[in-house]
Amino acid sequence: MNLPNILTLSRILLIPVIVLVYYLPYDWSYPAAAAIFALASATDWLDGYLARKWNQTTPMGAFLDPVADKLIVAVALTMLVEEHHDPLLTVPAMVIIGREIVISALREWMAEMGKRASVAVSYIGKIKTTCQMVAIILLLLTRPDTTIAAIGTLLLYAAAILTLWSMIVYLMAAWPELRSNKK
Repeated sequence: MNLPNILTLSRILLIPVIVLVYYLPYDWSYPAAAAIFALASATDWLDGYLARKWNQTTPMGAFLDPVADKLIVAVALTMLVEEHHDPLLTVPAMVIIGREIVISALREWMAEMGKRASVAVSYIGKIKTTCQMVAIILLLLTRPDTTIAAIGTLLLYAAAILTLWSMIVYLMAAWPELRSNKK
């Protein structure tokens, strides 16, 4: 167990804290949940940076990092869809969560084929993640009917568009294997 892996695990452990704080009946609950989510999001960058800088990449970290990312985003988006009761927020949330499922399955399948590098994380994915995290922070920060929430929703749409774009890039990279007659 090293510091990058501890940071990744902390992101997973912060998920129930975010949920609990978000649903507390206090004026400070939304900003507090947004701050905790922002802290967790920062660990996503920090754990990868430290693992590479200190040469502490591990199979456990390689497994846990994307799991932690997908869990925290899916839980936050689910909470926001429930809280906002708005199809305009539901659509990009469905796109983002659905894409994560498709790409996770694709990466697993490609790894079994020995072609995992064909669906490695791309630069588009990094931009998408940044838009997505900022959008979620803004949406967690305040009540649904505010200007900040509207900006968060627009950023979530930008993230959803980048999500679809990156999914197409991944699927195109995997297409030769998907069409192959090999078993």
